[in-house]
Amino acid sequence: MLNFKHLHYFLAVAKAGAVNRAAEKLHLTPQTLSGQLTLFEQRLGVALFRRTGRRLELTETGRLVLSYAEELFQVGAELEEALHGRQEEKAFPFRVGIADVVPKSIAHRLLAPALALPEPVRLLCREDRLDRLLGELAVHRLDMVLADRPMPPGMDVKGYSHPLGECGVTFFAAPDLAARLSGGFPEMLDGAPLLIPGEDSALRAPLTRWLERRDVRPRIVGEFDDSALMKAFGKGGAGVFPAPGVTRQEVEGQYGVVMLGETKEIREQYFAISVERKIVHPAVRAVSESARAGVFPRDEG
Repeated sequence: MLNFKHLHYFLAVAKAGAVNRAAEKLHLTPQTLSGQLTLFEQRLGVALFRRTGRRLELTETGRLVLSYAEELFQVGAELEEALHGRQEEKAFPFRVGIADVVPKSIAHRLLAPALALPEPVRLLCREDRLDRLLGELAVHRLDMVLADRPMPPGMDVKGYSHPLGECGVTFFAAPDLAARLSGGFPEMLDGAPLLIPGEDSALRAPLTRWLERRDVRPRIVGEFDDSALMKAFGKGGAGVFPAPGVTRQEVEGQYGVVMLGETKEIREQYFAISVERKIVHPAVRAVSESARAGVFPRDEG
């Protein structure tokens, strides 16, 4: 019989990424929580985590257990609501995978229309690498995947890529750093410290080629899979960083940076990947229609 207390502890650690943070939320000592996790792994006969630096990362089996754990506790919460009469109309779940290279502000813009549908929707978001999310899509644990590229060829996954829109790329820097850069754009980037997206980002290769064509050679001082973390370093003055052109006002307002210049020669593209050739899922359709109607301006697309 599955120990649901152990499953609850496992879910907390998987979400927190570290035993110490999870133990704090659960009001347990790290030693107690670590011991309970070990018992759970021994009971299942598999390893659920592997240590990477100071963080705990899920193994392939751990990700499978996580998907089931989330569903089990979600069903439990719905049952409790139904028993206490708090759920007059059942919300249908909309399970979305978000590739970890997609900026969170873009993901929010694209997904917000799904919550405005006449039918009540419960949005369930999961962020991970694109290949892992497509595996979840293949077994129908996700309704849609948001990505910065179409589904890669050669994958053993039946899915269809639906273009949502595209935009140019804008470069930002903290005011102090911007004041030290001279010349026009993009020549000012020559020799300047630059923060770039990680190798999983579809922007990485086009950005590198664009700099080479322009004969601009910045000093790459950081590579980031998480665009929000890259912006945080940019806010601190670590380097110039790129971001989607449609997010300019948000980036300037949230991070206190200034725009150095923009280019439409590089395009940031976004796709909804689903198992449907023709979109029929109402929430996926709302995302697609809203993206085409207003998220990405026409002159940017």
